[in-house]
Amino acid sequence: MLTVTAAGFTFAARFETDAAPRTVAAFRERMPFEGKIVHVRWSGEGVWVPLGDMDFGVGYENHTSHPAPGHVLLYPGGISETELIIAYGGVDFSSKMGQLAGNHFITLTGGLENLPKLGRRVLWEGAQPIRFDAD
Repeated sequence: MLTVTAAGFTFAARFETDAAPRTVAAFRERMPFEGKIVHVRWSGEGVWVPLGDMDFGVGYENHTSHPAPGHVLLYPGGISETELIIAYGGVDFSSKMGQLAGNHFITLTGGLENLPKLGRRVLWEGAQPIRFDAD
């Protein structure tokens, strides 16, 4: 089990270990993981954690450009900076460089009713803290 706390909301979550084992392992090594989420600029209804040139040492696995609400993706870098993105509604994962795909490695499983509230808070109030903890 996993707990994600963001902008005052708490979400239960699970790792997608079977589908993205290398990404899960690389992220687990960095836990607890803390950052700031900001609202996406090009992708629709999502929030993201800009990670600059952070290298998780993984390539693509279980990657998608169209995560469902509650899916957490790791974009491992390349044509854009490394980032995490959390979909709270419809997302078409893109950057100013064009279409991107990220590794779906976490799925939020509890507190999903608060996802739209999370998105609105980040959109209207700006950057918010986020933390990932393993139970």
